[in-house]
Amino acid sequence: MRTDTAPSASKTVAERQSGSARSSRSLRWITVTLAFACGASVANLYYAQPLLSPIGHAFGVGQGAATVVVTATQVGYALGLALLLPLGDLLENRRLASRTLLLTAGALAMAAVAPDFWIFLVLSALIGVTSVVAQILVPLAAHLAPPEARGKLVGQVMSGLLLGIMLARSISSFAAAAWGWRSIYAISAGVMLLTAVALAKMLPLRQPVQTARYGALLTSVVHLARTEPVLVRRALTQALLFGAFTTYWTAISFELISRHHLTQNGVAVFALVGAAGAAAAPVAGRLGDAGHGVVMRAGAIALGLVSMLVAGLGAANLVVLALGGVLLDFAVQSHQVLSQRDIYALRPDARARVNSVYMTSVFLGGAASSAATGPVLAAWGWTGVTVMAAALMAVGLVIWIAERMRQGGSTVTTG
Repeated sequence: MRTDTAPSASKTVAERQSGSARSSRSLRWITVTLAFACGASVANLYYAQPLLSPIGHAFGVGQGAATVVVTATQVGYALGLALLLPLGDLLENRRLASRTLLLTAGALAMAAVAPDFWIFLVLSALIGVTSVVAQILVPLAAHLAPPEARGKLVGQVMSGLLLGIMLARSISSFAAAAWGWRSIYAISAGVMLLTAVALAKMLPLRQPVQTARYGALLTSVVHLARTEPVLVRRALTQALLFGAFTTYWTAISFELISRHHLTQNGVAVFALVGAAGAAAAPVAGRLGDAGHGVVMRAGAIALGLVSMLVAGLGAANLVVLALGGVLLDFAVQSHQVLSQRDIYALRPDARARVNSVYMTSVFLGGAASSAATGPVLAAWGWTGVTVMAAALMAVGLVIWIAERMRQGGSTVTTG
């Protein structure tokens, strides 16, 4: 009897090990798919920024009117964050993400052939609305990850998202130089279509337990913002950091062209340095999993202050200016991953709505800072820009200190 059962027990152990290995490999591929989908979808928000001059020329509008394209895309994204993102707690996630990307692909394809500026403007807003699929997928990554590795997996997915943000401007500039400004919209439409298929094939089904009606769901978003102080503090602090990030990257092209005499392609190449910040996401995630979130968040804010000091004092040196950008990206991305790790632990049943509160706040901070950057740059130049960004970082540090004082030195990572 013992001889008969021993091989069976051995086989059972082997099968369990094999199943665990397959599960690990499957999770890695899902993580790669989520990271690519987040980066590819969020990149749609930034493609137009270096193309405003050719877009204005093509439609016969002035520079001021052309900048409305960016505004329309941002307004659309804000609406998507507030109105579409909470559906991640109501509808089956895989179907929601893949079908939303099909709408994005359609909007991009029509934008590539839009005959009229106002039609192009409406399509830009629609592109912004549907590009929030990236923020549907980040909470999904938190659901799929085991608790002990949640920060690591979210960090890896966020690396893909940041790469999409930082590479978008360079990619659209190079595509425009090779095939005209409309080409990036056609290319991205194809990428969105393929990504939708990949998500439908790769992701597991996840049906949220939430059964409330859509109106009640939106009301609960407001309730979350009023009853979760950790969520409010993380959202406000990240909004300040993202505001500094937006300030730097909004003004840097003027600095590069006026002081360093770079061409548009040169600006595109410079923008590539920001992609190095994507390396911070998985590192921050692992440190958060190890229980170092509190200290690391303070370190990220302090690094952001240092980055603006470097960028402000070393503006005459292109390498030093680039170093400031890399340090800033490391700081903002690290704090983002650590903050999202905290807020996703607050309400596992409402992660999409939690993310809606968080990302809407962050986006509004970036939009307000972007609007203020122009007047600051005109009045006080690059020095004024870096001082403004540093001031935003300093307020974030004050919030961290106030939180620690309220907790009386507790070592918990949230609260």
